[in-house]
Amino acid sequence: MVPTPAPDGRAGIDAALVERLIAAQFPRWSGLSVTPVEVDGWDNRTYRLGDDKTVRLPTAAGYVPAVAKENEWLPRLAPSLPVAVPPVLAKGEPGEGYPHPWSVRGWLPGETAARGHIDDMRQFAVSVAEFLRALQRCDTVGGPLAGEHSWYRGASPAHYDDETRRCLAALEGRVDTVRAAPVWDAALAAEWRGTPVWFHGDIAGGNLLVEGGKLTAVIDFGTSGVGDPACDLVAAWGMFDGESREAFREAVGQDDGTWARARGWALWKALLVLSGCIDSDREQAAVSRRVIDAVLADHARFG
Repeated sequence: MVPTPAPDGRAGIDAALVERLIAAQFPRWSGLSVTPVEVDGWDNRTYRLGDDKTVRLPTAAGYVPAVAKENEWLPRLAPSLPVAVPPVLAKGEPGEGYPHPWSVRGWLPGETAARGHIDDMRQFAVSVAEFLRALQRCDTVGGPLAGEHSWYRGASPAHYDDETRRCLAALEGRVDTVRAAPVWDAALAAEWRGTPVWFHGDIAGGNLLVEGGKLTAVIDFGTSGVGDPACDLVAAWGMFDGESREAFREAVGQDDGTWARARGWALWKALLVLSGCIDSDREQAAVSRRVIDAVLADHARFG
């Protein structure tokens, strides 16, 4: 699933505000068209600025740390990565009634990684794995250690233990919690002792761009940081299946403990989403159920 378009004005941000911010702080770009992107995320609102730029504005204070982090680190990471990442053009300051810093980026062409946009899912899975391996090889000196700024991606999934157990209790009788609980326990038991590496934190279809059926860019590094790469393996169940999942597993590597923690990350998110939509959004509930079923099967096979 990719984020769905939202009406302009969400979180008090609309095109008129963006136009005022640009006019006040970057008058050289004043007069360029400002239009919401077709598929928007949740943490930020994003607008096209002319033909070759975007404006990205956090929707709440909790997402603000990503602005400075991405502005500092994306230019450093970009030369070592096999596909494009957002070019940083400028940093905006609070103004015009908007309370947060914001950024101007270069526009990256492509479509989000829905199945209909991908020619060969197996090769696509390998390309995603190659991106992750390249990211993990990037220099971590001075990098932001996993924590609140990454919403604890890259840290232990134990941060979400209470939330996961509440979801298990709420969904008892509606999903196979008898099989799910040991998956979560195994994730917590597989304590990470590795050398910190860079992680993206949100490898999902909406953050992967494709052109000509192939991966060409990765966007939204707001939850990125330095720590445990297990959180980046959730694509194994969220995006891939069958041959593509096996290709991803083989190409991305990682030891059994990292895969156990990855199953925990995938299970936590799927349970959380399902508990919020099981009676209100049949389509999203079905997606979460598929992820849960795939994770349980994976644990039975490898756990």
